[in-house]
Amino acid sequence: MRLFRTWSEMPPELKGGVLSLGNFDGLHLGHQSVLKTAVDLARARGVPAGVMTFEPHPRLFFKPDQEPFLLSPFRIKARLIAALGLDYLFVQTFDREFSQRSAENFVEDILVGGLGVSQIVVGTDYVFGHQRKGNITLLQMLAAKHGFGVTSVGELSASGGARYSSTNVRNLLKDGRPADAASLLGRFWEIEGRVEHGDQRGRTIGFPTANLPYRDYLHPKKGVYAVRAGIDHGAETVWHDGVANFGNRPTFDKTDTLLEVHLFDFNADLYTRHLRVALIDYIRPEQKFDGIEALKAQITKDSETARTLLAARRFGAAPAPFVAAS
Repeated sequence: MRLFRTWSEMPPELKGGVLSLGNFDGLHLGHQSVLKTAVDLARARGVPAGVMTFEPHPRLFFKPDQEPFLLSPFRIKARLIAALGLDYLFVQTFDREFSQRSAENFVEDILVGGLGVSQIVVGTDYVFGHQRKGNITLLQMLAAKHGFGVTSVGELSASGGARYSSTNVRNLLKDGRPADAASLLGRFWEIEGRVEHGDQRGRTIGFPTANLPYRDYLHPKKGVYAVRAGIDHGAETVWHDGVANFGNRPTFDKTDTLLEVHLFDFNADLYTRHLRVALIDYIRPEQKFDGIEALKAQITKDSETARTLLAARRFGAAPAPFVAAS
């Protein structure tokens, strides 16, 4: 998949294709349906399949001081989009100038003039343009005027009736229900980052941890999780079972938010390595202990619980791009 940040970079061979539009935060199964529709249409016509998304997320642009809400920072989003077989990803910078573009100007200058689209694929609730005045009806009117087609993908729901939406995924993660969130995502939700040096207390009590700083993501429910931790080996990601604590480490009177991950039966050095952590099951809330021995005893219990939960899910050992919902 090729990546572009300005339409002037687009080569002629990628113009005239099928383009899907959206923020796609989380890339849940509803989003995936939109993108797969674009790919299927493009393949049937023998034209390129692309996706346009927006960085930063418009909600973050307009309210930069709100609590973290992103499900998939750009690196994760790009990897997930690439796995769906898109030919290119166009990343539109969402800044003050772009936010002032009218819906008509966005279509005429960027979609038609810049990208030369032949077909647009969106969800039924897609809105665009200054003050969100553009909707599917206006898009269809402009399409008739400028000679491209529009495909609207209807709203989808999981088998249990929950609607595929980023808001529903966020709420489930905040409630400590990662498996239910996975049923909407089609995979277990991940946190990733570069492993940093910490206080190294875990090593002294027999539970060394990889520490991931927590900056741009939604905050799931604080507490202890059974996890799968992925280490990239070139193009492959090899996953390991583990247990993790997300929170502030009250036993040591810490206030910063950190994800601490202990990998089972693993001894290699992870410092400065890029680590992906998929939250599988919630075990218990974070709590403050009276001392190191009490903490150590609880980590032992948590590890046993995590091993049992992960074994029951029967995850495969083969490298995979993400941990699929089971």
